[in-house]
Amino acid sequence: MQRSSKASSKRGGQPGKHSLGPLPYVVAATFFMEYLDTTIIATALPQMAHAFSISPNALSIGMSAYMIALAIFIPASGWVADRFGSRSVFFSAIVTFTIASILCGLSQNVVEFTAARVLQGVGGALMVPVGRLIVVRSTDKSRLMQAISTITWPGIVAPVIGPPLGGFITTYASWRWIFLLNVPVCLAVLCAVVTWVPNLRGEQRKPLDIVGLALSGLTLTSILYGADLASQPGTNPLVGLALVAAGVVVGVIAFRHARGHSHPLIDISTLRIPTFSATVVTGSITRIGIGAVPYLMPLLFQIGFGLSAFKSGLLLLASAVGNLGMKALTTSVFQRYGFKRVAIIDCVVCGVFTIACGLLTPEVPLAWTLFVVLLYGMTRSMQFSTMATLAYADVPSPQMSAANTLWNAAAQMATGLGIAFGALALRGASAINGEGVDQAFTLSDFRLAFLCAGLLTLVSIWGYVRLASDAGDKLRTHH
Repeated sequence: MQRSSKASSKRGGQPGKHSLGPLPYVVAATFFMEYLDTTIIATALPQMAHAFSISPNALSIGMSAYMIALAIFIPASGWVADRFGSRSVFFSAIVTFTIASILCGLSQNVVEFTAARVLQGVGGALMVPVGRLIVVRSTDKSRLMQAISTITWPGIVAPVIGPPLGGFITTYASWRWIFLLNVPVCLAVLCAVVTWVPNLRGEQRKPLDIVGLALSGLTLTSILYGADLASQPGTNPLVGLALVAAGVVVGVIAFRHARGHSHPLIDISTLRIPTFSATVVTGSITRIGIGAVPYLMPLLFQIGFGLSAFKSGLLLLASAVGNLGMKALTTSVFQRYGFKRVAIIDCVVCGVFTIACGLLTPEVPLAWTLFVVLLYGMTRSMQFSTMATLAYADVPSPQMSAANTLWNAAAQMATGLGIAFGALALRGASAINGEGVDQAFTLSDFRLAFLCAGLLTLVSIWGYVRLASDAGDKLRTHH
């Protein structure tokens, strides 16, 4: 699978499969940059809209453009890495992301900004999946838990520091620095890539499945954009849901195409691996349920509790503390209790405390509110770590690239659907409670929305129950 992998490893300074080395930290730095950029931009939208002389809502096209670029190009990431070499593609993706960041910071109108965001999406679509692929290909199974834990830290840290950092920059400097600050980080990471990242390739030169690329891109774009459209206030949710349904239909066609193609862009044969299938299929359901909470919780505190954005952010820090604190314990927990037991118990607790979030009111003691938010953060962190690590436990080396592509596409889709599911549940709850679809939300609306998210999380337990008792044991250094 890895043409000239030994030579490439030596040139890249790779320390060997039995030592974790600097590689996961290099990849984690790029992940942090991409995740931070995604979360930090929201705080700058009002200032950017003022600079472009448009309304903040009109800038949503830049957010959608980035999402669509990700959806189109993520499925091609594995093929591109196999054909041109993982280090070459990773390096090029970082350069593309850097140039796009500069263009975003220099944009003078919404058209220029949207075009720059599309280019940035192309860079991000290759940077994150290829970075993950490099780590799982270059790390021994016995060290994979530690490596995956390292590269998933940015997904926890970036959303925590992104909003306050963005607020600080836009308040005391200019929104343009949000994008320009990527430049020195990118330059430092590029030097590290040349030094430590091996240039691994697939052992076969497979032709590009252009039909599969078109079908997968259309599927992800329709589902993500449709779900986002259905969740937006002031829109007809039926239009968005129709787009989602169309995306599902195209997805079925894409599935049938992949099953009959000799070299499909997205190799669905990896779904025959039970542990991988559980993290993709069951894990997507879990991600949607858990992923609705970061959207709902700030609204609960600001609209339902009547708190300021600052005080709401302080309460949300409890979730961040839970996320970060649990991250330091995941490897030892997996080693001691095994993946199946952890996945089931953690999913149960996460679902229950998601529902408990909806039961919070301004009258509830602050200590209990912080405890509920903390437990949600801890279980969220553990469940995401379980899925990210278990996915590669039983995947053979020749299928690693295909598995990585499918996993990243599913994760991207589920993350987007989680936010949309939370918004849709809130709109639906408002309609059920008689306030109207887009009227001011009440505590009853939030209670029902959190209930939907919690129940969806609990439903996904069935997929983890079906796992073998020794699932993921290859990753444990002692059983």
